[in-house]
Amino acid sequence: MTAYPARKRANQRRWTVLLPVVGLIALGVCGLVLLALGTSKIGAGPILVGAVAALVPVAAVLGAFLWVDRWEPEPAKILLLAFAWGACGATITSLVFNQTAHVLGELINDGDGSTFAAVVGAPIVEEATKAAFVIALFLRRREEFDGVVDGIVYAGVTAAGFAYTENIYYFARVFVDSGLGDLSSGVVALFILRGVLSPFAHPLFTAMTGIGIGIASMTANRRVRVVAPVLGYLGAAGLHSLWNFSTTVGTGSTFINLYFLIMVPVFAGTVWLVVWQRRREQRIVAGQLPEMAARRWIASSEVTLLASLQGRRRWRRAVRRKVGDQAARAVAGYQVAATELAFLRHRIALGTAGHEADRRHEVLLEALITARQAAVDAPGALKAAGGVRRS
Repeated sequence: MTAYPARKRANQRRWTVLLPVVGLIALGVCGLVLLALGTSKIGAGPILVGAVAALVPVAAVLGAFLWVDRWEPEPAKILLLAFAWGACGATITSLVFNQTAHVLGELINDGDGSTFAAVVGAPIVEEATKAAFVIALFLRRREEFDGVVDGIVYAGVTAAGFAYTENIYYFARVFVDSGLGDLSSGVVALFILRGVLSPFAHPLFTAMTGIGIGIASMTANRRVRVVAPVLGYLGAAGLHSLWNFSTTVGTGSTFINLYFLIMVPVFAGTVWLVVWQRRREQRIVAGQLPEMAARRWIASSEVTLLASLQGRRRWRRAVRRKVGDQAARAVAGYQVAATELAFLRHRIALGTAGHEADRRHEVLLEALITARQAAVDAPGALKAAGGVRRS
């Protein structure tokens, strides 16, 4: 009776290692195909200019999502895979289907397929290809989702990869036509539009899908698990369609009105949602810590420090100042382990942790004990907590 589950877990571990490797290889091939297509159509020089110009907005966007994801930082390898899928897999898949939409648009609009492809085809296709990674991750690694923030982060990082590749192409094409230009033309003007005014456009669209998936991760209601991601995707495609309409069909005033009356409020609302959900995450962690201390998994003197991002940051700074970077990293690992276990215990209490919750709990508890031992082994790391001001 125990052989089959053991063999099943071994197969799961094997696929857990193999799938990311195969995925990265496949995405690497897609990236090479995109690079070859770009250089053959535009040239290596313009592509290089586009890549450099596109680095600034994508760095800002990724920095924002990593800052949001501080309570329980997502695994770096999954975030890398998300970005790579957006930059390579989603882009090349969208390219193929967008060509089909263009041909369909020509049949419908008597030879004018560009408008149909931009306003109807591209939003449907691109939001689907970007969402595909987040949905697949949710189905395969549901334990990585603790709520709306995780959905937004994974969706946003995927969309940032997509936007990076798209920006490279747009910047390169404009460089060929107008050079670097100035505030009214060329790469400079396009950089202001895409890199300053709307660097979060694609991430904002796809974040709607991420919100839906995040909501699905928080409920045991099967209907909500299906409906929430679908509504999120429809919201993403709708926003994307409006944006493309304003930039391709509408006038300058159309774009300005859409930007300030729809996009800015939606962006502000998403920021508010992130802030609200981060406070929810803090309440979850703070609510679980006393029980974890009562079970002697953590020290009661550390509860207050672990209950806020400020307390954690002060603790790490104190350790780094008094002991060194290695000890500070050990404390950071301990903090993350405590958060992951707290989130899981909360999901177990709600009944949304899944059928492998008990096994996952054992794994995370062992990880917490190991992480705390690593912090203990770093001389003075836990003792430094005594000198940190609590709030």
